Amino acid sequence: MSHQSLQPEAGDLFSAMSQMDHEQVVFCSDEKTGLKAIIAVHNTVLGPSLGGTRFWSYTSEKDAITDVLRLSRGMTFKSAISGLNLGGGKAVIIGNSDQLRNREPLFRRYGKFVNSLNGKYITAEDVGTSPADIEFISMETNFVAGKPEQVGGGGDPSPVTAYGTYLGMKAAQQFASGNDSLAGKRVMVQGAGHVGYYLIGHLVKEGAHVMVSDIHAGRLEQVVKEFNAEVVSPDQVYDAPMDIYAPCALGATVNDDSINRLQCSIIAGAANNQLKDEVTHGRMLMDKGIVYAPDFLINAGGVINCYVELEGYNRDRAYQKAEVIYQSTLNILERSRTDGTTPQQAAIQIAQERIAAVAAMNAVL
Repeated sequence: MSHQSLQPEAGDLFSAMSQMDHEQVVFCSDEKTGLKAIIAVHNTVLGPSLGGTRFWSYTSEKDAITDVLRLSRGMTFKSAISGLNLGGGKAVIIGNSDQLRNREPLFRRYGKFVNSLNGKYITAEDVGTSPADIEFISMETNFVAGKPEQVGGGGDPSPVTAYGTYLGMKAAQQFASGNDSLAGKRVMVQGAGHVGYYLIGHLVKEGAHVMVSDIHAGRLEQVVKEFNAEVVSPDQVYDAPMDIYAPCALGATVNDDSINRLQCSIIAGAANNQLKDEVTHGRMLMDKGIVYAPDFLINAGGVINCYVELEGYNRDRAYQKAEVIYQSTLNILERSRTDGTTPQQAAIQIAQERIAAVAAMNAVL
């Protein structure tokens, strides 16, 4: 697959699917519950596709399609590079999650759509959804992960996602400076949701100076109260003096504008699809001397947590499997330097090599 700009044009879905190597896209609609959802299955060579369901108020249906295609593709690489026997998939529900009061009917109807794929797609929690929503989905299908712990699931995967992101950040610091200590480093955490919250906890414990920005006042109040973090307004994030930028909200925040303004030496965060254009902006970061830890690598703790749940959940095992992220990040950054490619391209190449090897093996069997 060529590395090109991944921005599908409106009305050109099949072209976009071909460009990104997708297997299947399913549109789900139910007038009674108001459900409007899109399920994208990117690749199932290594196993069934797994990825969360995002509930978001998109500006347009085109934006929703673009998001689900890019997110599902990232899930393929995330699972492949983490050594998991899973493919990549993702789903989006179009709407305002905060305004949905009676959640059971919509999520149970959505669960029927997931079930109709007969295990080709396994869903889980994402932005705008919760373990309680996953439990509603599980009333209609067994193809779920991230159920509440009290019903035998792995619960909120955010702590494991944050732990992996923290390890990836430390590995990037090791690569950049020869020392992985974050003590005294100024870290800008953009997004204080579940993952951002737990990441801040790790950083403060190590002695980093944490700055935080979020559009939700309640989240800011919590992290300031618990961690004494420095608040930065959203419009000042990219201009703040920092050593490390950690995007932990939505994607595409690393772009022409932000790269020109950022003063950091490392970008390592939990958000998906941080590079607006993975080729152009990956190269711009290299040219500026900023070390980029590929997002789908260091935020893989969530999918690792779900994978462990499918085996029979054990939280200690999830953390143990997430520890490979540190060395994997170092390996990819070293390969990037040796080959002269961007870290994003190096990570994708490693993931694609594993998928291709397994596909070749299956063709022989």
